[in-house]
Amino acid sequence: MTMAPSTRPARLGMIVPSSNTCVEPMSYRILADREDVTIHSTRIAVTRIALDAGSDRQFDVEGMRRAAELLATADVDVIAWNGTSGSWLGLDHDREIVDEVTATTGIPATTSTLAYFDAFQEFGTKSVGLLTPYTADVNQEVVERYAAEGIRVTGHRALGLSDNESFGRVAPEELVPGSLELAAGRPDALVYLCTNLYGAPIVEEIEARTGIPALDSVAVTLWRCLQLAGAPLVDSRWGKLLA
Repeated sequence: MTMAPSTRPARLGMIVPSSNTCVEPMSYRILADREDVTIHSTRIAVTRIALDAGSDRQFDVEGMRRAAELLATADVDVIAWNGTSGSWLGLDHDREIVDEVTATTGIPATTSTLAYFDAFQEFGTKSVGLLTPYTADVNQEVVERYAAEGIRVTGHRALGLSDNESFGRVAPEELVPGSLELAAGRPDALVYLCTNLYGAPIVEEIEARTGIPALDSVAVTLWRCLQLAGAPLVDSRWGKLLA
């Protein structure tokens, strides 16, 4: 895609967990050779995912605001908290982040969790199969939070990890068996929940084998950011619903 000389690319600002090694390389892999979009990141300290106050504090709104202020100096067109903590902390937590970021910077904002629920609404998704790297108790909290927002989880698989850096070491092919098991429950979509989990590389295969749409956290967040920036969406190989 060739840009007109007088225009600049759409700039997507990403607040990234410090120990995440997937968001940036996967986002650029999804964008491929596009020249109409660039990604600009800043990081906040996130090392562990659990259901306790120490873990929760990693996602304080004040830290998000400070990170957003840094991104705003790059004149980005949208700011996303590219993490899924709202899935177990609740959507209101992420709505507060978005409100604070936009009030402070004047820039449209979203989060990975809110992007998922925007996608669920747009695509009429009512049920999902859920695959995460998290521990079982975190998964259960996600199931309850989803249910409170009208999304039924037909089945879920947790890899049992809590060290955030370790999530990015899970090979995509390790997610295939669990994906096929969850597909047997015939949900409206399969969800790879975590922006440090390489679900996107197997989306095309899983959709072809099961006929069920698959939604990866990195791809869904990028899709919503592109929407907010007024840019073309992603290629269908990264999720047939997102194209």
